[in-house]
Amino acid sequence: MSIVFVPKKLRGKAKINQETIQRLLDENDQLIRCITEYMQKGRAVECVQYQQILHRNIVYLATIADASPDDTPPITNVRRNSAY
Repeated sequence: MSIVFVPKKLRGKAKINQETIQRLLDENDQLIRCITEYMQKGRAVECVQYQQILHRNIVYLATIADASPDDTPPITNVRRNSAY
């Protein structure tokens, strides 16, 4: 299950830090790999659930980025995959 999924009673209480963002980026990487694998096997129907989780994660990350003050330094320790 996605780390973005948080029960309603706990929403708004999660601390957003570099580790959380990195975990989301790592999860997105894995989701993209799963989607690609299923697509290559011609199993597009199975991709839908992973695409929905990926979309939710991306929207969540964008919301965090939009809410960040402009004077916050960019995250520099984010690992990047050169496979893409």
